[in-house]
Amino acid sequence: MSGYNPYENMLNTLDVAAEKLGYSRSEYEVLRHPERELKVAVPLQLDNGEVRVYEGYRCQHSTLRGSAKGGLRFHPDSDENEVRALAAWMTIKNAIANIPYGGGKGGIKVDPKTLNPRELERLTRNFVRRIAPIIGVNTDVPAPDVNTNAQIMSWIADEYSTLKGEWSPGIVTGKPIEVGGSLGRNEATGRGCLIALQSYLAKKNLDIKNLTVAVQGFGNVGSVGARLIAQAGAKVVAIGDVSVNIYNPNGIDVEKAYEYANSHGRSLEGYSEPGMTTIGAQELLAQPVDVLYMAALENQLNKDNMENIQAKIILEGANGPTTNDADKYFYEKGIDIIPDVLANGGGVVVSYYEWVQNKASFYWTEEEVNERLTKNMQNSFEAVWEMQHKYNVPPRQAAYMVALERLVVETKWRGYNC
Repeated sequence: MSGYNPYENMLNTLDVAAEKLGYSRSEYEVLRHPERELKVAVPLQLDNGEVRVYEGYRCQHSTLRGSAKGGLRFHPDSDENEVRALAAWMTIKNAIANIPYGGGKGGIKVDPKTLNPRELERLTRNFVRRIAPIIGVNTDVPAPDVNTNAQIMSWIADEYSTLKGEWSPGIVTGKPIEVGGSLGRNEATGRGCLIALQSYLAKKNLDIKNLTVAVQGFGNVGSVGARLIAQAGAKVVAIGDVSVNIYNPNGIDVEKAYEYANSHGRSLEGYSEPGMTTIGAQELLAQPVDVLYMAALENQLNKDNMENIQAKIILEGANGPTTNDADKYFYEKGIDIIPDVLANGGGVVVSYYEWVQNKASFYWTEEEVNERLTKNMQNSFEAVWEMQHKYNVPPRQAAYMVALERLVVETKWRGYNC
């Protein structure tokens, strides 16, 4: 959608939340501006000798509550506005989760599929050298995001440790278990989405076993979330990624699709099962399902397609999938949203647990991680639910109000508004 600015989208929601809480502009003005933004040129010599230079970014929106925290994405559409918005969303998300982090985000403007593994490693290490002056175990801790994974996090940890002259696993989260990762981290974002959905269903006295679900996006968040939701008893009737969208009225074999995608470069292209048909991307979004699970990119539900949405509940696994126009429309139509800054917080919560384990050099069992995650997500949902019904506001506004209240209180104690 031309003219869409995700950071302006975030600021508008923040301003409405502040107005509802009765805050003056001065009380939260500092949160409307990123603390620090870095744009770097990342050179890469390809195996054929060609030299390319890619744009890279790291934005630290806020360190008010602790180290900046947020992922790194490798995507050809990455730019400053996107990274700035994502960093701000991380500030909000971490405050809702009530963990001692601020918000950060970064990325490289690149299609990683155009690089072989050796070239991707060199690009990653070069990027680390460019942003090393502003990241640190206690200052800014990156993590995986779109098109980045545990392998890339390992390269980052190794390169940063080389620069520091000591092993520093806490510089990044989402690492493999073998190099200081946490059990349960790979499934954390999808599991958090399931917990948020279950918390909502409990409030509404609904049974997940009676629900139909459509899933947009089948990367880590989409595939893991869909798998866990199906295991909990829901019928997943549609899934899709950038290559193909699949519909099966009898219910998709999510386990089979999950295994296929994981063994085919995280892609559903070529997948088949009995009773399946292929549909268009917009057709997937318009399915008459109970739950539309958004797990792709931002700006997917907007004024161009919002009137076509037939789902009763929108579960936001992706960051910023719904524009303000669509958000307002869904609220007026009685379509409930479990917003991104609440629903997909499981990833950063377990990233925090990984960071804590790295700093203590003491590691937890997967059961302990999942128990802590469940309690955290349930507490976060309850805080947003209470705010929503206290002020009679939409869920996203309530989530921002929970975060903003915590941030403003800390701002006043620390004196950042002086």
